[in-house]
Amino acid sequence: MPQPLISSRARPLTGTLRIPGDKSISHRSLILGGLSVGETTIEGLLEGEDVLATAAAMRAFGATVEHLGPGSWRVVGRGVGGLDEPADVIDCGNAGTGMRLLMGTAAGQPITTFFTGDGSLRRRPMGRVGAPLAQMGVKIVSREGGKPPLAVTGPETLMPITYTLPVASAQVKSAILLAGLAAPGETTVIEPKRTRDHTETMLRHFGAEVRVEDTDEGRRITVVGEPELTGRPVIVPADPSSAAFPAVAALLVEGSELVLPGVGTNPLRFGLFETLLEMGADIELTNKRTEAGEPVADLVVRHSRLKGIEVPAERAPSMIDEYPILAVAAAHAEGTTIMRGLDELRVKESDRLTATANGLAACGARVEVDGDDLTVHGAGNGMAGGATIPVDLDHRIAMAFLVAGMASADAVAIDDEAAIATSFPGFKELMNGAGAAIGTGA
Repeated sequence: MPQPLISSRARPLTGTLRIPGDKSISHRSLILGGLSVGETTIEGLLEGEDVLATAAAMRAFGATVEHLGPGSWRVVGRGVGGLDEPADVIDCGNAGTGMRLLMGTAAGQPITTFFTGDGSLRRRPMGRVGAPLAQMGVKIVSREGGKPPLAVTGPETLMPITYTLPVASAQVKSAILLAGLAAPGETTVIEPKRTRDHTETMLRHFGAEVRVEDTDEGRRITVVGEPELTGRPVIVPADPSSAAFPAVAALLVEGSELVLPGVGTNPLRFGLFETLLEMGADIELTNKRTEAGEPVADLVVRHSRLKGIEVPAERAPSMIDEYPILAVAAAHAEGTTIMRGLDELRVKESDRLTATANGLAACGARVEVDGDDLTVHGAGNGMAGGATIPVDLDHRIAMAFLVAGMASADAVAIDDEAAIATSFPGFKELMNGAGAAIGTGA
């Protein structure tokens, strides 16, 4: 049954909030731990439904995956090319990232793996991953349009390829590189626009040889196949995509000051915070450090008067998941914010571009969609609110409009909270503990 929530105007948000671990790094740490020889220990793993589905998948492939305590996990891997054929269908739930990375993982094994997911994931196209994997000799059978359920059968000998990404996608790049681990020789991905580089960083951490160079064609990432990866400790930073929601809430609610410790600050993931700083946000980065190859800092976020700006299309890959919450911030800012190049939002858990625009309009904001551009006219004094937003199994739409309710004149409701657990379990309790007023819609 749907589980509605209502978010009313918040008190000043204060305190130190521990944000769940980075979802992208959590997926990759489980997968590469399973492809390594020996033991991998993981601290700070996101224990949301998306990542738990990947943990279950690696168990199905024959890796030992043990939960030792909150955020603490142990993986004993099977080595590159050593995974078992799963005895049952792998259910990725709502995890598009998990399915695409696992497709690349399965492609490197001479086995057949069946994948499915929830209603939202079964509407998402996987053809952009299937196309390069097919060039490597992998057989993929899917529903029309490359949609799950689907089957991946790896060849006896995988062919290394050089592949230029037609769209900026870290998930496609990562699937190819993970498959390339099992191919003799070198597998290269060329990305005309840079995308998040967690896979390259973590491959090196586990002992793979990865070369990266900038060329006239774009950024060339090459992995040398058939390495022996070695289990390593991984400390997962707090997820900047999840940190975006309490951060924007603190910026919008008068009198707020939140500390968000240990947030990943990888520049290829930090586009939202770069944008908020340009809008006039008071965000301080303290205790900067590096953990498992990833830059990390503690964020101090204070209520700020934001102003509208133009966000260039080339910034989209570094903040593609954060546009719904940026649009909420823009609706409360002074002046107009134009966000360009948002075509990828249409193929996320939902059509996020349409869902964001419709939700803001329902809350009284002036919004325009022109092709792949979103324009939000902020009044500087918040939104009216008073709407119920259909979230369509999309966790980021759900959290964005709960944040909207914290600073709107009237409460904002969402029709179902269930999807939030995919990336931010405990979101409601954490925010209420800081001063929010999120209650059930029953």
